[in-house]
Order: sequence, then structure tokens, then C-alpha cells
Amino acid sequence: MKQHYIYLILLSLLTVACQPSPSVSDQNIVTAHKMFEAFNQHQWELMASYYADSALFLDPSLGKAYIRQSQKDIAAKYMALQQAFPDINDSITALYSSGEHVIVEFTSTGTVNDSISFTLPIITVLSFHNGKIIRDATYYDQENP
Repeated sequence: MKQHYIYLILLSLLTVACQPSPSVSDQNIVTAHKMFEAFNQHQWELMASYYADSALFLDPSLGKAYIRQSQKDIAAKYMALQQAFPDINDSITALYSSGEHVIVEFTSTGTVNDSISFTLPIITVLSFHNGKIIRDATYYDQENP
């Protein structure tokens, strides 16, 4: 009878051990979704917390080269964006993942001065390391914001 319990315990342990753990790619997808949720809730400090404290950004609004941003810089940038577009919102249309990289297609919408609305398709390539975004390369048509 004792042996039966030992086999039962071993079988239980094997069952738990054989359960697939979330892959790094899956975890990065979850983080990307959470970052966009924080963006849409205008929780800039929370949004910035999904980035490493020294992340590289390639964003037409910041120039043509990668620049380093701290979490504080990131939160400040998006607080300023909210001042210009109080109802800014991003809607994810597609998301692709490959290991340490997540590509997000989304549409950004908002209103300027309660009268001029915009809809802007954007693609962002997020690179991850240890669960944090370390690089954010954003692409959009600068002629039609």
C-alpha cells in the first residue's frame, strides 16, 4: 500500500512537471498587451514600468535616430501627448511574436481641441530582455497624422 502512494505522488509530480510553462514569447505578448492597456487608461507610470529603465526608442516624434529613454522620460513623453490629445487611444489590430521580439500593428485615434479627429495606423517593434521592453521602434506616416 505504501508503494502505491509513492507511485501516486510520483505520477502527480510528473504531471505537474510536464505542464508546459509559458514561453518567453508568450510572456512578452502578455507584457505588450498590458503596456497597451496602461496606455489606453492613460496610466503613464504603469505603462513606463513595462520598459527597462534605459530603453532605446526609434520614434519619428523624437527624431531619426534611436535615443535612450528612462522610465521617467517615457512617462513624461506620454503625459505631454495626452495634453495634446486628451482622448488618445490605441487599438491593436494584429500582434506577432518571435522570441524576444513582438510586432504590434495598431491604430491610434484621438481628437485635437475637441474638433479635429485623427486615425493613424502604426507599427511598433518591441524587443524584450528579462521581461522588460529594451527597444521600441515605431513607424507611421508622418505626413498624415
